Amino acid sequence: MPGPLQGLKVVEMAGIGPGPFAAMMLADMGADVLRIQRPGVRSDGRVDVLARGRRVLELDLRQPGAADTALKFIDAADVLVEGFRPGVMERLGLGPDVCLARNPRLVYGRMTGWGQTGPLSHAAGHDINYIAISGALHAIGRSGEAPVVPLNYIGDFGGGGMMLAFGVMCAVHEARRSGAGQVVDAAMTDGAALLSAMMYGMKAGGRWSNQRGENLLDGGAHFYDTYACADGKFVAIGSIEPQFYATLREHCGIDDPLFDQQMDPRLWPVLKLRLADVFKTRTRDEWCALLEGTDACFAPVLDWDEAPAHAHNAARETFVEIDGVVQPAPAPRFSRTPADRPSPVAHPVSDVDALLAHWGVADIPVPTNTV
Repeated sequence: MPGPLQGLKVVEMAGIGPGPFAAMMLADMGADVLRIQRPGVRSDGRVDVLARGRRVLELDLRQPGAADTALKFIDAADVLVEGFRPGVMERLGLGPDVCLARNPRLVYGRMTGWGQTGPLSHAAGHDINYIAISGALHAIGRSGEAPVVPLNYIGDFGGGGMMLAFGVMCAVHEARRSGAGQVVDAAMTDGAALLSAMMYGMKAGGRWSNQRGENLLDGGAHFYDTYACADGKFVAIGSIEPQFYATLREHCGIDDPLFDQQMDPRLWPVLKLRLADVFKTRTRDEWCALLEGTDACFAPVLDWDEAPAHAHNAARETFVEIDGVVQPAPAPRFSRTPADRPSPVAHPVSDVDALLAHWGVADIPVPTNTV
């Protein structure tokens, strides 16, 4: 099946991190995504998972005529996504004013860390910086220790690429009603803040503090944390609700009356030590045999090699193998228009005329010396 976004044409200006991730999500769902990148860009080839599922056109946009070629594709596109600093696309002659004047229904998605406006908008930065000013980074880590870097999930991918893909599709929906496109300003600072909505609400309600590692969902509670097992591997426990907590205690044989006071934060440190001692009595696989599939809210902590082989992930085909590379499958799932299996990372297209024909603009002459 072609996926729910079949027929959507997207021009992606090649970048790093969140922009390619957003483009990958759109391509996974059936959009026809054309990536425009500089000639000779080093690529990880088949292991560049974020580049899967689209065609690639090499253009040196600093050369005369190259922007004109890019504009031919942009004229036929529904969406453009770019992840440069503010002003770069304008200097290339591909800014929103130019593109929207030629293609008024275009959705112009802009992915940056700080946003298109604000005192930091032109500064360099990375995920860690963007989540730092959102409040998210401060909240992650153990009590009394420095904040822990949560890979680049929050800024680049959750608050960045996913937010861009969501914003773009919101604008596409509106454009189909109004006939008018617009600019989508997706900033990782904004996205990381939005991902923290529940925590800001809990803090306003007095149910969350600025004390890292001492709250309900940040590892402060003994019933919501990871624990080492006898073999040095780890398990994850999330037994928040009383009935799930009772199930955990029952299966683990915990009859210590101190555990009755589940929601007393003053007891969490000592209860965590006692629960740690319990989990050290068995290996991870033994705990899986005892707890997995129960209502104890339990899961083994799996590494990159173990996760694809887990029975649940295998049953749902959560991972796929493409050209020998194991990678996450498209998500979410659709009942009537499921996403197709992603195609491998593509080699750059050499026949520009054929590509223009595919996009329905073959009757327009192509400037020479653009690549």
